[in-house]
Amino acid sequence: MGSNVTAAWKIHRQGAYFANPCFTQIHPTCIPVSGDHQSKLTLMSESLRNDGRIWVPKKKEDAVAIREGKLKPIDLAEEDRDYYLERRYPAFGNLVPRDVASRAAKERCDEGYGVNTTGEAVFLDFADAIIRYGKEKAHIKGLDENDLSLVQKLGKEIIKAKYGNLFQMYEKIVDQNPYETPMMIYPAVHYTMGGIWVDYNLMTTIPGCFAIGEANFSDHGANRLGASALMQGLADGYFVLPYTIGDYLADDIRTGPISTNLPEFEQAEQRVQAQIDAFMSNKGTKTVDYFHRKLGKIIWNKCGMSRNATGLNEAIQEVKALREEFYKDVFVPGTSDSFNEPLAKALRVADFLELGELFAKDALERAESCGGHFREESQTPEGEALRDDANFTFVSAWEYKGEPSEAKLHKEPLNYENIELKTRSYK
Repeated sequence: MGSNVTAAWKIHRQGAYFANPCFTQIHPTCIPVSGDHQSKLTLMSESLRNDGRIWVPKKKEDAVAIREGKLKPIDLAEEDRDYYLERRYPAFGNLVPRDVASRAAKERCDEGYGVNTTGEAVFLDFADAIIRYGKEKAHIKGLDENDLSLVQKLGKEIIKAKYGNLFQMYEKIVDQNPYETPMMIYPAVHYTMGGIWVDYNLMTTIPGCFAIGEANFSDHGANRLGASALMQGLADGYFVLPYTIGDYLADDIRTGPISTNLPEFEQAEQRVQAQIDAFMSNKGTKTVDYFHRKLGKIIWNKCGMSRNATGLNEAIQEVKALREEFYKDVFVPGTSDSFNEPLAKALRVADFLELGELFAKDALERAESCGGHFREESQTPEGEALRDDANFTFVSAWEYKGEPSEAKLHKEPLNYENIELKTRSYK
């Protein structure tokens, strides 16, 4: 709960437009869930895809046997493995973009080829990399390249130097040695490209209110590159805001201190206190975590890696109903005059329950596939993302109107003067 939307959502409710909430990056290289008890997946570094080969069994019966523990993945013959990314995208193979790799893994698992007990995992195999690196090192050292045990030993040393900390983390969580048996991975939510709309000076639609770093939407567009969140925080904080906010404040240099004895401050305090009092006096029967988990499942299942109009309309109604149930039946223990983590979480989840609805509303409005947003109605015959540049080349900026369902859409056109818009092919 340390990373949440509360600050951004509070100013959105006060008039700051919220931009592109539907664009969400899915990370394809995560340790899979082992059951419903898990609330969060562990992200593994994308660097693993530099050397790991991703595959599932070609035959469903082999996938079932692996899930049931009757067959080990290392015993499956090479010709019975489907290296599906290499098959579908020969030019990029296992290095296709995150959204492409994620959807491909989900598609294989949805078709019944998943390899863990929940059926939601594919293999990330380093056996070939170990042999390749081992032979290269043996050749350099003038050793016997045909000595398999020597080659494997040398190859594992190289893999350990590159990924040892990740392999150690994986083994602690899964209790399997990834040097000896393929890792299991599955996609999970990683990052949202949406955030508070800002202009080039980083000011929101509320005059004098600035939003920087990951709180705003400005540097991502429909997708996110590796370290752009870090870049955004550094660039905004070091190079942009010190100049733009100073320019804005220059006209107010003689204003002097602003008193907090104003009706606006009192009204804001009363709103927060009223919400806290309502939570503490509620005689509900369900925990905050219950509602948080339920919201997560609605969004993941109907507004996750792939979306369609039917699912999105259902998600909007389900989130509305869940929000009503939350306020009627949530139970917050403890008191409000001391440290109370469940109370803090309740306040965060209250914001999530509004953001979730706007999230689905934005995804429903954008009837195209683009970056971290895939609409099933908008895809090529081969299942690839199909953009609609004629109708959707704009930033979605939503204005709060009392309820997420009533939010008003403002469109900021995206004008490309120095480049030509083209659809990429990873074939």
